[in-house]
Amino acid sequence: MPQRFVPTALVIWLTVGVVAFADATDRQTHRLALRAGRTISINITVGSVRIEGSARQDASIDIVRTAPTLGGLARVPVTIQESDLEVRIDAAQEEGRADPAFRTDVTLHVPTAAVLKSVRIMEGRLTLTGLGGEVNADVRRGPIEATDVHGIVRLETGIGHVIANRMTLSADGLLRLRTFNGDVRLTLAQRPTDARLLVLALNGTISSDIPLHTKDTWGPRWGEATLGKGEPVISIDVVTGTIDIKVGG
Repeated sequence: MPQRFVPTALVIWLTVGVVAFADATDRQTHRLALRAGRTISINITVGSVRIEGSARQDASIDIVRTAPTLGGLARVPVTIQESDLEVRIDAAQEEGRADPAFRTDVTLHVPTAAVLKSVRIMEGRLTLTGLGGEVNADVRRGPIEATDVHGIVRLETGIGHVIANRMTLSADGLLRLRTFNGDVRLTLAQRPTDARLLVLALNGTISSDIPLHTKDTWGPRWGEATLGKGEPVISIDVVTGTIDIKVGG
């Protein structure tokens, strides 16, 4: 039987073609001391941020950058600035660009009581787990998901859903969830004894396992409830979307 022959030039062309269309990736890991009072700030343009809290004393930071070419990684420079009071992680695209082909994915492992002074994402996803200190997050385009988080929590997105699961309230805490265009779904681990609920949907609906005094006729919908001492505060508002509050069993 005659042997099949594949031209060498074709083999070389195919190999080069595969390489040409493969993304370039850069990975780096940092470990930092995170004593009490030292905060963390994060700023990325396109990508995801995942923050996990646990019983540890330091912070582990894993950063993965992706670009169409190796030279393109320079368009998403990473800087980590440290002072006695703050750690600042910046991986924003140069010159204010927001090209989805150039992304940065950040994973942080921090102490449960860590203070996330600022988490800013232009376009991407934020995931939070096991935190009990303070979180201030702003995502312009993309969803936020939080699980087992308490303390002072401010989560806001411009376009995207905010999903908060198994949340609990701290005596001196705050839970504020906001989105311009999307839904807010909050599931409390248990019905709070003391709380003040303030809920507003400009264009949407409100449902709640906790009875609310509501105004749900024409115009904006709002609801409120006072439980026990009336604090801490749960504040939820959407411009276009629905609000759903559930109490876990």
